[in-house]
Amino acid sequence: MQLTFFTTSHCELCDLAEQLLVNAPLPYPIPVEAVDIATSEELVERYGTRIPVLRREDTGAELGWPFTREQLLDFLGPNAGKPSSGQFH
Repeated sequence: MQLTFFTTSHCELCDLAEQLLVNAPLPYPIPVEAVDIATSEELVERYGTRIPVLRREDTGAELGWPFTREQLLDFLGPNAGKPSSGQFH
């Protein structure tokens, strides 16, 4: 599984979402690509009022803010809540 994290600079909600992701107890590291939506008019149009947004690249499913730790773990899948440490790139 790989995630894309749609974000932008100076976004407090994005910072909160990142902390949830970094601190999630994951059984294995999940690669995360952070994409600044300000680099593309198309991304601003699509995500400008919804960021932060996580997208699973394997399914295309998206999780938009606001979300809780539990919602994040559900989004990541049934094994996501097993103790370990996550990784954010």
